[in-house]
Amino acid sequence: MATIPPYPTYPGEPTGGTALRHAHWWQRKWVRYGALITLLALSGLVILALVRQQTGSEGFLVGLGLAVLPVPLLIAAFRWLDRVEPGPWRNLLFAFAWGACAAALIAIIANSFATKWIATATADPSSADTLGATVIAPIVEESAKAAAVLLVFLFRRRDFTGIVDGVVIAGVTATGFAFTENILYLGTAFGTDQLTGDRGIASVTAATFFVRVVMSPFAHPLFTVLTGIGFGISALSSERQHIRRVLVPLSGLLLAMGMHAMWNGSSTFGEYGFFAVYAMFMVPAFALLTWLVIWTRQRELKTVREELPAYAVAGWLAPAEPYALGSMRARRVAREYARRQLGGRPAGRAVAQYEAYATSLAFLRRRGRLGRANADFVVRERELLQELWRRRDVARPALEYAARVAAPPRPVYGVYGVYGYPPQPAHPAQPAHPAFPIQPVQPVQQVHPTVPYPAYNPYRT
Repeated sequence: MATIPPYPTYPGEPTGGTALRHAHWWQRKWVRYGALITLLALSGLVILALVRQQTGSEGFLVGLGLAVLPVPLLIAAFRWLDRVEPGPWRNLLFAFAWGACAAALIAIIANSFATKWIATATADPSSADTLGATVIAPIVEESAKAAAVLLVFLFRRRDFTGIVDGVVIAGVTATGFAFTENILYLGTAFGTDQLTGDRGIASVTAATFFVRVVMSPFAHPLFTVLTGIGFGISALSSERQHIRRVLVPLSGLLLAMGMHAMWNGSSTFGEYGFFAVYAMFMVPAFALLTWLVIWTRQRELKTVREELPAYAVAGWLAPAEPYALGSMRARRVAREYARRQLGGRPAGRAVAQYEAYATSLAFLRRRGRLGRANADFVVRERELLQELWRRRDVARPALEYAARVAAPPRPVYGVYGVYGYPPQPAHPAQPAHPAFPIQPVQPVQQVHPTVPYPAYNPYRT
């Protein structure tokens, strides 16, 4: 069993162990990144050629200019949801590129092939279009978008820890997919207006823009978010719950397909079918999912406030930090204070990283306390504690200042008095035994006063 060293390992110190064997060339990081970038770039070039072929150059430029309008707003919204434990930008860039390039290419090719095959088999092109829109398109498109969520779930597991992460990755992927699809629809509508001579509000372009960009920019993200929630629940499950970890994401995918099918088939429900589905189904579902995600975000902050005091008692965190890290306002105040008083942008960036690592540590401890920790619990805990220790000189003063500014004093766990106004004990508290949860005990004499005791793994024997 891996154990935490007696004191934090500083950068540059040897960690021991034997040298690792050289990986095969296909296992090297630059090879995998290069293959992924090449795949997405080729998909982007092909989808660009296909869309331009259907819309024409002028229609493509018009569609591109109109389709890009909701993208920054949607990305900002999903990024805001991810502020508690922000994931790396590379995951969001991959998700958007996959949705805009790979998923869109798969959807165009598969939908066209399936619709043509149904039309040939049934000799009824009208029924083939309806069946393709209500049955084939939801299955193909949601599966293609879900592939991005699955890839992040499998290969960026440390960045995928809960429901909010699933919602963000799924939403950004769907935003990229909707961006490419809107270019196609708006460009085609503009070409139609060029042939008919329609202009202004009465044009097909204006109607398409109103329906797809103004009324329902959240449609595709709403569908795929159901898949992301399924993967998020799976990420919260124990490794021993194999059936649940498979069935919950599949259930989310099936729900996404069903909602997508209802949305695409709303035009077949009569003259006001679209508006009825929009008002009675889409808007309530959007409101419910928005509430769920915001509630989950607040619950994550509560987890931070509940789990980090154990590390404060063990000496890894200052007494005021658990409250400051569990308040978005206090976090913002700490970053601003660091930028103004402690070293400019680099200091603010260090505090932001400290907040992210501390949040990951709280989530890791919660999973361990609930019996859902992975086999690398000890190694991951040590890594996070070392990252915090490297940034403590800048982060601790900023967070203590934020705790005093953001809220009045309140009780704290253990022997430390109140948040924001900790007493100065003569000796730090000793951590718990590795086999038991960290509990506050009587202070003992410390041999190295400048280095805290480590927080051992209380969940594995």
